[in-house]
Order: sequence, then structure tokens, then C-alpha cells
Amino acid sequence: MDIAMIGLGRMGANMAQRLQQGGHRVVGHDPMEAARARAAETGMAVFDSLAAAVAALPVPRVVWLMVPAGDTVDQTLAQLVPHLAEGDVVIDGGNSNYQDSIRRARSLADDDVFYLDCGTSGGVWGLQEGYSLMIGGDAATAETLAPIFQTLAPAADKGWARVGPSGAGHYTKMIHNGIEYGMMQAYAEGFALMERKEELELDLAQVAEVWRHGSVVRSWLLDLSAKALQANPSLDGIAPYVEDSGEGRWTVAEAIALDVPAPVITLALLERLRSRQSNSFTDRLLAAMRNEFGGHAIKKS
Repeated sequence: MDIAMIGLGRMGANMAQRLQQGGHRVVGHDPMEAARARAAETGMAVFDSLAAAVAALPVPRVVWLMVPAGDTVDQTLAQLVPHLAEGDVVIDGGNSNYQDSIRRARSLADDDVFYLDCGTSGGVWGLQEGYSLMIGGDAATAETLAPIFQTLAPAADKGWARVGPSGAGHYTKMIHNGIEYGMMQAYAEGFALMERKEELELDLAQVAEVWRHGSVVRSWLLDLSAKALQANPSLDGIAPYVEDSGEGRWTVAEAIALDVPAPVITLALLERLRSRQSNSFTDRLLAAMRNEFGGHAIKKS
């Protein structure tokens, strides 16, 4: 199949390369010249404008968006829609909010254009290992595009599915990322406990490697932790500052809206927020209160 990949950052470019390796024709566009240049080195036909990339494909076309969630998706669609025709398909493979995806699908349906929301997991390893794809939208359209999803997935019959109507793909990916927050936090806390138990002289990379085989806590996240600890056992040069890209917040908001308790995911998100406070007012006030009611010593900064 022919696909226009819009957004040639690392993940978009890797996905395009995997599609090309699977026999699909891929053309690309990115507003950044450096991204276009890197993608062109893989043999992809790269265009300076979004319109030119879309025009290079026969109708009906498949346009895959790998752009940042939020306004950037809407801005890209505003540029894209005038160049689309009846029967074209737009796939949003980024981390959009599922409610935005439902809105966009309805809007494009007015122009007889199909919109699939595709939650995509696999990160920088997807080119080598394949991607996990959670697809929302019209079932017949998803089935027609099965060769694309089969190429991107780890295997033709594994790692991808149409999981429901519009919004279902990005909703599933949102929950996936919320779970990821909790798993990452649990691993980090466990290894922190072992690191602190100095008298046992634990080799954390060794422990991680042992756990990778046969253990009930084995996972890809543990594989990556083992890799990181082998390369840098004391994590030198890494600041204790953890970003979040939004999905964890959306998951917590959804838990509140649905009255579903999600304490692990919620606390994992709060721990990320806490990591960014280099001079926490909260902690300073706690120290001040302890001094006031009990005369406990205050450590000066």
C-alpha cells in the first residue's frame, strides 16, 4: 500500500522505514528540514510541503500522522483536509486525547474521509521489534488497511487489533500508559530499596538480569532497566527529574470521572510531579511545622 507519513521525528521515521522494509511505498513530510534530510537517507521520497506529499499518492490515500498531540494535530488536519478526497483515510498514530479523536472522526466524516485513531506503543525499539497498535474507528476501514498494521506489528497475527469505534484506540493507549506509570514507579522504588541496603553489596544490574528470566516480574520495562543499569550502575549524570507526556493525567482524570479507584497510577503521576521540585515549599513547610509543635531541628539549606 501507499502511505504518506506526516511527521518524521524519530518514531515516525522508524515507522516509515519499517513500512518500506515490508514492501509498502512511503512518502513523507515534516516541517523540519533536518528531519526530512534524515528520512531521505533511508530512501524515502520526502517533500517540502504536506500538499506535495499527499499529491504524490493515488486516490484513495492513506495519510498517517505522527505529530504532537493537541493543537498540532488540528493544525495539521486544517492544512491536510483541502487536499483530501472521498475515501481517503487519515490515521492518527500519536498520543491524542481520545475525546479529540472522536471529534476529529466526526468532522472528517462530513467530508467522506475516514479517521482512525491508532494508539502506538514501541518507542524507539519499534523499528526492530515491531509496534503494538490499538486501532479505533470504522471496522471495515481498519480491515482494509490490515496489511499496513501487520507490517508494523511484531507479527501479522500479533500485537495489533481494531479495539472499538472512534476514540477506542487512543483510550486504550491512554490506559496502557497509565499502567506503565505504575509499573515504572514500582520498579524504581524496589531498586531504590536495594541500592540503599549497602551492607548487602547488591549488584543491581545482576539482580535485574536474574529477574528477567523466569521471574513473575519480568517485562520489557525490566529488560530496559537492566540495560540502563549495566551501562551506568550508579546512574551518574541523570537528574532526578521525570517528565510526563499527558496520558497519565488523562488516565487519572478518567478514573475520577468514572468513580474507579486508581491509587497506584495516581500516586505514580504525583511522584513524577514531585520529582520536579528542587526546592519544595511543601517539604519546607512540613519542616517548619515540626519545629513549631515539637521543637524538632530544622536543617538549613
